[in-house]
Amino acid sequence: MEERRDMPLLTLNRTLFLPLLALALLALSGIAANAESIPPPPQVPVRSYVLMDYQSGNLLANLKGDERMEPASITKLMTAYVVYKALKTGKIHLNDQVTISEKAWRTAGSKMFVKVGSQVPVEDLLMGMVVQSGNDATVALAEHVAGSEETFAKLMNQEAERLGMKNSHFTNAPGLPDANHYMSAHDIALLTRALIQDFPDQYPRYSVRSFKYNNIEQQNRNRLLLTDASVDGVKTGHTESAGYCLVSSAKRNDTRLIGVVLGAAKEKERFQASQALLNYGFSFFESRKLHDANTPIVTARIWKGQANQLPLGVIQPLYVTVPKGQAPQVSTTTTVQPTIIAPAQKDQPFGEIVVKLGDQEVSKTPLVALQDVPESGWFGRMIDAILLFFHSLFN
Repeated sequence: MEERRDMPLLTLNRTLFLPLLALALLALSGIAANAESIPPPPQVPVRSYVLMDYQSGNLLANLKGDERMEPASITKLMTAYVVYKALKTGKIHLNDQVTISEKAWRTAGSKMFVKVGSQVPVEDLLMGMVVQSGNDATVALAEHVAGSEETFAKLMNQEAERLGMKNSHFTNAPGLPDANHYMSAHDIALLTRALIQDFPDQYPRYSVRSFKYNNIEQQNRNRLLLTDASVDGVKTGHTESAGYCLVSSAKRNDTRLIGVVLGAAKEKERFQASQALLNYGFSFFESRKLHDANTPIVTARIWKGQANQLPLGVIQPLYVTVPKGQAPQVSTTTTVQPTIIAPAQKDQPFGEIVVKLGDQEVSKTPLVALQDVPESGWFGRMIDAILLFFHSLFN
């Protein structure tokens, strides 16, 4: 009786199971297909471009991104970075009165129209450099920070090296043409990300639409500030040899993107290209936070220290940017230095965390100590030396 009653039920389950399995597999394959059907970036009439996610630093689109190009006034982003650093450390102050030199006054190109011998506050010079793109204001700031523009250029190169800008070199502060003065689109995106990240209190200047000085009001040359409410910066550039350039940044919901276009033949093309790249990024990519900063990801054994456990994490929040629909394919693996001996200093690297999208490596980030672990006393070190010997022997 039971056997006869169960058999039809088993047959029915098998009959339903196979079609349902097929439907499920078909649905999953459809999801995968949709996730992988990301179109290529738009074709835009510029010499070079990159599109970067601000949170993760991942590049979403790239055309000759590491090729050295003439940056024109995009240079002023590095000038600003060095000035902001001097402000942050207290070397200079916003209310400092800067005497305008003849060299600054005579600098060719776009101007704030400061007068030679006059005194202008650093705050006004910054607005003149950022909003009006004044070369005179830029040189005046460089001289105030470093004494001379030549010395200031050395500071610019030092910061470029520290930030990992491998295809950049500076000979002047405003971005005047020079064979040894160049940047790449990728480097510019790295710099822009660092500027927003390191000086959030200074960044709002880049969304100011106009500035008036000496009874002369000039408009910000970044027209995207007028046409796209999500755009809040950052800088235009142009010379005959460099073409029309633009660095743009926009934030929609919790995602911020940075676009760099270099070498457009016409002014309107730099805006059209930038808008197309930003729209592309927001339409087809998403960012996910994987780990918070200064939060333990793994805990490692540390020997000969005043503590025997060392928490490891990341200095900045760890994000990943992937095509929409592919977030479930993201995985992380951690590797830790096999033997860690005290002392350990906070932020000292002892491993790395690798992020993958499927089988493709997306990023590597150092795992750093989240606290100091001083060396223990003589007795503690001796005990740990014995324990470490046996640990090594059996492992």
